[in-house]
Amino acid sequence: MKVVAAMSGGVDSAVAAARAAEAGHEVTGVHLALSRNPASYRSGARGCCTIEDSNDARRAADIIGIPFYVWDLSERFHEDVVEDFMDEYAAGRTPNPCLRCNEKIKFAAVLDRALALGFDAVATGHYAQLRSGPDGLIEMHRATDHGKDQSYVLGVLDQQQLRHSMFPLGDTDKPAVRREAEARGLLVADKPDSHDICFVADGDNAGWLREKLGDRAPNHGGDIVDATTGETVGSHTGTYGFTIGQRRGLRLGTPAPDGKPRFVLDIEPVSGTVTVGPRERLAVDRIAGIRPRWCGTVPERVDGTVQLRAHGAEHRASVVVAGDRVSIDLLDPAEGIAPGQAAVIYDGTRVVGSATIESTRPVAAR
Repeated sequence: MKVVAAMSGGVDSAVAAARAAEAGHEVTGVHLALSRNPASYRSGARGCCTIEDSNDARRAADIIGIPFYVWDLSERFHEDVVEDFMDEYAAGRTPNPCLRCNEKIKFAAVLDRALALGFDAVATGHYAQLRSGPDGLIEMHRATDHGKDQSYVLGVLDQQQLRHSMFPLGDTDKPAVRREAEARGLLVADKPDSHDICFVADGDNAGWLREKLGDRAPNHGGDIVDATTGETVGSHTGTYGFTIGQRRGLRLGTPAPDGKPRFVLDIEPVSGTVTVGPRERLAVDRIAGIRPRWCGTVPERVDGTVQLRAHGAEHRASVVVAGDRVSIDLLDPAEGIAPGQAAVIYDGTRVVGSATIESTRPVAAR
């Protein structure tokens, strides 16, 4: 097949490209230029979209012996990922920009361009596995290395995208990938993994949002209210500085009556009210989801598990689908689940699909 290998400049995508080429595919390496101003994005080992990363990707392509190009998707990345990130926080929700990047950029914009140019598939260094199902559809499963599994952030891919995707690392653990990179002479063999959000240069998400959203209504200051007593226990300069389940950085002026820590329970961006309370009030047992994305046939019901964070635990759940709405009953309650996050639904190791969390029901409200 003719394959575009999306090369971020890290070890995973480099080994994935090398494996695709070694398997006999006609591989072309592509690095995605995602920043309109690369100096403003994270640099060194902390990023994945910098000029340094582009150079690392180019050197890897030279060693593998494949053509290499840079595709400028910075405008679309800004609109679909950066602006979405700001809009979601402005609305009091907590988005996952890496998941949105996979959906809108790596497996929509890139795949669309690759197919238009005559390529058959896009290969990436994500840790997930693809298999042919008994019904002829392509199934996505968790990686063998569950510690590196990235199926959560790929749960937005549909059947058309999966049919044109390749994940060459799904059956390998990370130490083996690094050893293979070294054996192949790839200079990124020891390059640390990227962390955090690439477009927040210093890692200070709240500070970045304050700078970008400080003048955008309705992100004005407001009160921090204790859910137990109803008292105002602090103030803030913008709801975008908070997320459900947050404990640190609340700067409360009044301690809790029981002396225990308080956690963010609710964010109301219009009034500017942030509600805090004891940890036990974070537990939820029902989730309402919207904008579902299905990897294959749309189910009516799934009795399986859901994952609610990129590196979070699985929770046993019953999932009922009604059109564009998903109702999730958690057999294992979860804590600190914020609207805007993704609920990815599994049947065993198979990814069924995902939905954006619209609201949750606290266990205490039953």
